[in-house]
Amino acid sequence: MADATADPATDPHRLTTFSHGAGCGCKIGPGRLAEILATVTPAAHPDLLVGTETGDDAAVWRLDADRALVATTDFFTPVVDDPRTWGRIAATNAVSDVYAMGGRPLFALNVVAWPAEVLPAEMLGEVLAGGADVGRECGFAVVGGHSIDDPEPKYGLAVVGEVHPDRILTNAGLRPGDALVLTKPLGVGIATTAVKAGTASEALVDAAVAAMCTPNADAAASALAAGAMGCTDVTGFGLLGHLRKMAAASGVDAVVEVASVPLLPEVRAQADAGVVPGGTRRNREWVDEVLDAAAGVGETDVVLLADAQTSGGLLFGAAPHEAAAAVDRLRGQGHAAAVIGRAVPGRGRITVLP
Repeated sequence: MADATADPATDPHRLTTFSHGAGCGCKIGPGRLAEILATVTPAAHPDLLVGTETGDDAAVWRLDADRALVATTDFFTPVVDDPRTWGRIAATNAVSDVYAMGGRPLFALNVVAWPAEVLPAEMLGEVLAGGADVGRECGFAVVGGHSIDDPEPKYGLAVVGEVHPDRILTNAGLRPGDALVLTKPLGVGIATTAVKAGTASEALVDAAVAAMCTPNADAAASALAAGAMGCTDVTGFGLLGHLRKMAAASGVDAVVEVASVPLLPEVRAQADAGVVPGGTRRNREWVDEVLDAAAGVGETDVVLLADAQTSGGLLFGAAPHEAAAAVDRLRGQGHAAAVIGRAVPGRGRITVLP
């Protein structure tokens, strides 16, 4: 667990003091990233089943009629001060991209940036051990990787998995009439910002760390069992940011009910007090042009839905009765899953209801 009350003046190795932002909240903003990617010609090949066109979580390359490789990478700055916990969170977040595509992880490589003259090597060893812990828990091997000397520590994985070419989950798979299922509570970005600000309670820290360390393997299995075709994981662009990409790629509109969205404890009060990461504010601005907020929906509601998550849950669409069964199954496994809205005919807009 992170120590939310640690004093950086007396603890020169407190990891979060080396981070300019909060985990996936350090991503380049979605609007700016779209401008950058618009200058890059997407790759094209008959065996490239999923590339960059729809902003999916990983690339998928067909090997034959029954097998395809899923490849992704993800890394970020410290979100907690305990190095092994940070390693677990970063690895859980990285492998989530494979689960979001309906895949099974096979192996991974470490991606490391480390201030070698400032932080002890033993601390980096604990970070790597946390990543290896996740590999063992999820059934994939972490083998080698690459490191550089960097003033700001960063850690993550490049992950390779497999998926059947006919069962790939993508951003473009939502269908009108699908119920939208979210498999983890929101608020991690606000929680990790509260840790840096020294305003996070132990209960909030514990809840955020537990959520970030929970793999999305059960969620992916439930999505597949429910017949889902559209899925993503909710990370740095927040629920609204990722849903905007899904709705546009799928050619549907989305409706989200605020009252149905699970939240971490105390994050609403933190948001009301202005404890909001910059990444969340950028997400909020980016979705504004496609957002219709009904009467009774406040600004804090929208900010929470736009909160930049680190190692967030999956968001998938399924027929209503299948979605309800998936939620029941996930809750029985200890996950705070919920049906939070629905997909309707449209062209990429999002309506938020109280």
